[in-house]
Amino acid sequence: MSGVIVSMRRTLLSCTSLARNGLLGGALAALLPAAPAEAADFIDTLSIMLDFNRQELAVLATALALLGFSVVAAILLMRTRVRTAKNEARLRARVRELQLQSDRFGALLFAEPQILISWPAGDNRAQISGDIALVLPRDPTPQRVLAFGTWLPPEPALQMDHAVDALRERGDGFQMTLTTAHGHTLEAIGRAIGGQAIVRIRELSGLRRDLAETNLRYKALSDETEMLRGFATAAPWPIWAKSENGALTFANPAYVRATEASSVADAQERKLELLDSADRTAMERGLKDAANFTSRLPIVIGGERRIYDVRAVNVGSGSVGVAIDASEADGLSSALVRMAEAHRRTLDQLSSGVAVFDGQRRLAFYNDSYRRLWDLDRTFLDAHPDDSSVLDQLRAGRKLQEQPDFRTWKAKLHEAYRAVEAAKDTWYLPDGRAISVVTTPNPEGGVTYLFDDVTESLQLARRFDGMLRVQRETLDSLAEGVAVFGSNGKAQLFNPAFVRMWKLSSDAMRDEPHIQTVEGWCHQLFDEPAVWRQIREAITTIENRADVPLKLERKDGSVLDGMIRPLPDGATMLTFQDITDTENVERALRERNEALETADQMKVDFVHHVSYELRSPLTTIIGFAHFLSDPSTGPLTPKQAEYLDYVTKSTNALLALTNNILDLATIDAGAMKLELGPVDVSKTIELAAEGIQDRLATDRIRLKVEIAPDVGNFVGDEKRVVQVLYNLLANAVGFSPQDSTVGISARRTERSVVFTVTDSGPGIPADMKDKVFNWFESRSQGSRHRGAGLGLSLVRSFVELHGGKVRVDSIVGRGTVVICDFPTDQAAHRDAAE
Repeated sequence: MSGVIVSMRRTLLSCTSLARNGLLGGALAALLPAAPAEAADFIDTLSIMLDFNRQELAVLATALALLGFSVVAAILLMRTRVRTAKNEARLRARVRELQLQSDRFGALLFAEPQILISWPAGDNRAQISGDIALVLPRDPTPQRVLAFGTWLPPEPALQMDHAVDALRERGDGFQMTLTTAHGHTLEAIGRAIGGQAIVRIRELSGLRRDLAETNLRYKALSDETEMLRGFATAAPWPIWAKSENGALTFANPAYVRATEASSVADAQERKLELLDSADRTAMERGLKDAANFTSRLPIVIGGERRIYDVRAVNVGSGSVGVAIDASEADGLSSALVRMAEAHRRTLDQLSSGVAVFDGQRRLAFYNDSYRRLWDLDRTFLDAHPDDSSVLDQLRAGRKLQEQPDFRTWKAKLHEAYRAVEAAKDTWYLPDGRAISVVTTPNPEGGVTYLFDDVTESLQLARRFDGMLRVQRETLDSLAEGVAVFGSNGKAQLFNPAFVRMWKLSSDAMRDEPHIQTVEGWCHQLFDEPAVWRQIREAITTIENRADVPLKLERKDGSVLDGMIRPLPDGATMLTFQDITDTENVERALRERNEALETADQMKVDFVHHVSYELRSPLTTIIGFAHFLSDPSTGPLTPKQAEYLDYVTKSTNALLALTNNILDLATIDAGAMKLELGPVDVSKTIELAAEGIQDRLATDRIRLKVEIAPDVGNFVGDEKRVVQVLYNLLANAVGFSPQDSTVGISARRTERSVVFTVTDSGPGIPADMKDKVFNWFESRSQGSRHRGAGLGLSLVRSFVELHGGKVRVDSIVGRGTVVICDFPTDQAAHRDAAE
């Protein structure tokens, strides 16, 4: 025991320095009782027992306090580490559980092919997961899914863009059924969930696909139904639908008005019908027997009896009907029947034999003169024999002249059934009679035969033939139309030119019609009452007979120069000469001159005003587009920047097109003035090539420039020369395939500087070489840059304005060469132009 105390004493002595600092004394004071007297007694007692002085005793107390604190701290540290280890093990187990749960949810989510696209709030970067091959079978890049136009047709792609933008900006959900460019049917659903915009794309199959297709068919049928209902509502004819038991299920406003109902419900409630009971019974019977009904029936509407074509048909479990007003058609039909009967009675009174054969070549009508002419039995004719049977009976009765080949003669006669114009012939019968036969094709089919006994007429004609032959030949050979009317007003003489001019029948004119009759025939071409009254008075008057000149402008556009000339025997001769061509040429020259003056004024007005009406708004749009693209105006979304780029490109293209049209119009109006000066050929080619650098880079096309060392300068408008070369290079690049070469060269000849632009494109067909320089002549075949067709027009205009020429050499499949010659002496060109 004494050894332990000595050891403790030694240790305490080594800590006297700490005691001096008062730290251990403070700790001992904390362990001792609070009362000073008790503390002093306790310390004295302890010092006697341990043989320590008060300082050593203070050090001992401090060491014990430190030892206790260390033990307590170690115990607390161990307990904290144990709790931390348990908490870490619990968290690790929770992480494994959550990972398993996430894997399970992922497996359930992607059990079917689908794509999930999510945008966290405030983040424009989309997170894409799922089966990308669903929409991009050959492209493994997930971000390509957002380029909807690569796997959707244009219209659905635009709808998808708008729907996604609305989802991300305002949280508007959507659900769409899409059909990809490969024919797959997809469903796209967009929702805003947990602060994220999520789009889910999955392929529809099985029941869902059938449901989507059913919805599409339902929408199409609904649209079609609405369209049909709109048509039925707007139709002016009564339209109705009835159920299987005959109850009215639908009626349009025309039906309501026709039945004098106030509404469809009123018509249904009062069971108002458009047809009377007998007609309804007939319609129901027709629908029951033949599933349709068609009839022309009288219907009283608004107190007026009118004729309607009623049509009804069974549809599904009911029927649909319509009544179309046919009153006018019925009246015309009745009038036609009455007119036909009147014509039949009129023909029956004619002395000429008339026989009408229908399209089946059977006798449809004959008059009594026809029967008497051929002495045919009425019973035979009433049996409607065919044309061949009638001719055979006439031949059997030896009433026709003998023919070497009767079959051929009859076949030639029957060609009238296929003819389009009337034909005339004369039959010389065995009994000595001469019969004039006119065969006229009927519009509805068949032929009308007109038989006239012209025996006496032929005899008279033989007597006068010698006397009139010279006169007739003379008149017939005239290009002028000539007709002679006697003092009684009847036509005595006419030539074919007169008949052709007035589209008259030669046979009718041979019947010596009165001038009033001829006037009636001619009204279809010319119906001026004052002129015809002047002609009638000149023919029938006895006094004041003098030449009267005429000039007639007819309805068909022709112009006749006429003359009314009195003859010594009291007759009057009318002559007409067709001067339509002369009048048309004169009129055309006047109109062309007026049109040219008007067009020239329009060109001048166009040049003066189009820059204010078109170029100024375009310049404003371009300026604001540049202002919006400036970063100082604020950031733009990628879609806004894309649209702004489209606006800028389109307005620039439209401004270029406007400038081209203005240049062409200015040149065509003769208002273009060249700003002549020295043109540096090398610099000009360099400036023209700068404008197509982006196209060269995009299409991987090389530009080969060859400039002769002695080309030098020439006098011209440098701006217009650059414009010519730029248009030629742009055209060559547009038609050249990728990885090819476009060449431009310049050389000097004795009187000109020659620019040559070559390409290896598809070439120009021979029939197109003369059209490529026309306005708006654009060929898209083989070109990647479709233009308005003004570039080459400007090329030719500017080159010719310089006094030069443009040539095109091209072989299909081997490229095109365009050669422009600019004269070096502009002064000589201006003198020649003046």
